[in-house]
Amino acid sequence: MADLVDRTKDAVTYIDTDVGVDNVPAANGSEAKPYKSLAFAYIQNIEQTSSKYLIRASQTGALEAGQDESARLAWKEPAKSAIKKAVAAVDQHKKKLARAAKVAAEEDERRKAREQNLDAAKKIVLKEDETLPKAQCIKINRKDITLGEADKKGTRVKVYGRIHRLRPQKNATFITLIDGYGHLQCILPAGQLTQTYDALTFAIGTSLALYGELKKVPEGQTAPDSRELHVDYYEVIGASPSDDDAITNKVSAAQNQWDAAMLDNRHLVLRGDNAASIMKLRAAVEWAFVKAYRDLEITKVSPPALVQTQCEGGATLFSLPYYEEQAYLTQSSQLYLETVLPSLGSVYCIEKSFRAEKSLTRRHLSEYTHVEAELDFITFEDMLNHIEDIISRIIDTVLADPVAKAALQELNPDFVKPSMPFLRMKYTDAIDWLNAQDPPILNEEGKPHVFGDDIAEAAERRMTDIINRPIFLTHFPVEIKAFYMKKDPQDLRVTESVDVLMPGVGEIVGGSMRMEDYNELLAAYEKQGIPAKDYYWYTDQRK
Repeated sequence: MADLVDRTKDAVTYIDTDVGVDNVPAANGSEAKPYKSLAFAYIQNIEQTSSKYLIRASQTGALEAGQDESARLAWKEPAKSAIKKAVAAVDQHKKKLARAAKVAAEEDERRKAREQNLDAAKKIVLKEDETLPKAQCIKINRKDITLGEADKKGTRVKVYGRIHRLRPQKNATFITLIDGYGHLQCILPAGQLTQTYDALTFAIGTSLALYGELKKVPEGQTAPDSRELHVDYYEVIGASPSDDDAITNKVSAAQNQWDAAMLDNRHLVLRGDNAASIMKLRAAVEWAFVKAYRDLEITKVSPPALVQTQCEGGATLFSLPYYEEQAYLTQSSQLYLETVLPSLGSVYCIEKSFRAEKSLTRRHLSEYTHVEAELDFITFEDMLNHIEDIISRIIDTVLADPVAKAALQELNPDFVKPSMPFLRMKYTDAIDWLNAQDPPILNEEGKPHVFGDDIAEAAERRMTDIINRPIFLTHFPVEIKAFYMKKDPQDLRVTESVDVLMPGVGEIVGGSMRMEDYNELLAAYEKQGIPAKDYYWYTDQRK
């Protein structure tokens, strides 16, 4: 403490424990910008000279009897106890600085040693052992390969892929390699294989060609497909950065997938296991639709994406200039599918649809893949049976695909195929059901549901989850459905329409019968303020 006092003989440092700030440059220790604590002031002056420290508590300082509050503004020398605490804080700060300096020095030594190691590693050149059997190039999902075990030799293979996981150890470097077809555990034994510059700079995402013998995993150990590649040679196709630009510093499976940073790096997120499983399952589902419709002799067509009419509603249209006219990105291809029914019979498409719905939920997408079908010469009951049959076929086809089934079980281990037939429930019955709950499930205005309400998604999902089985919700009011939907002959207030509701998901399919009468269609245009001339091609289907 005496040493510190001897070094502080010229300037004055001010501390106000009430309004001061222990932050530079917000405070500088002047009377106008005092520090908040004596300890912080001492630490700031470790390398400086200051004659003394003056302190006050301008708002809460103790007052003697009869003193005015202005007495708190007087600067005083700090108490000995305060100085003692401040000196102790300075000592701790010095120790902290010393530890930091030691860590920095050690890190610098490690950096220099690593640089020397890398320089030496650059001189190591790998050569493939020409006495070994020629490697057979395979993809990771290839299963008809002889695996080495005990004295039995395994097939020597060459596998292209990218490093998915990396675990350098003293006796070996372990790599999980992926190629889009599977995962393969690879072992590089310690030695030249792990001492090259490439090996020392391996990083997640590095693309490689690995050569080696495929062996069965030893008893008691696990690996994908119970096998591992014992590497004897490799070639680096493309190195990935291992510094600040490393993929692991940009995206992580532990992060919220909706975070802005994750969405901005979506191209990197897609390399993850979860995203890969979703994409594989999606591809399998799309193929299942193609197979189901082909088996039912329903023809696939490709309607336009640029259109001049709306199918769902003007508020959700993406508009764009089309030369000297206005065009839109399609919301649905259903009306266009109708135009080919006379020549092709029942048809379907798998195309992109676009909705200008600015809402960040999993139920509102600006762009999505849309499966739509138009069936010729059917009844409403035929349509319901068809939807049920298609869903059943899709699930059966996906579960029959080992890759898709594995992806499904990974994403949803509890998945069970829904039992058939699905529950049929009319819109009016759903209204009654919602109001009969205790307490009632209210509409978006907080009131009991009434006929004519467009039942909100939340209410639909809650009802479906409580009933806990797929529901065909049918016969929606005319006013809340599209102009082209056919009215129920038994109740002209409602349409022959359906939403398929699935527990835990919500609506997955929407469908309806179409108006057949020419004059009725013209009246529907007029009622909804739709210019009939823009839909001349659709109206012609009713002539």
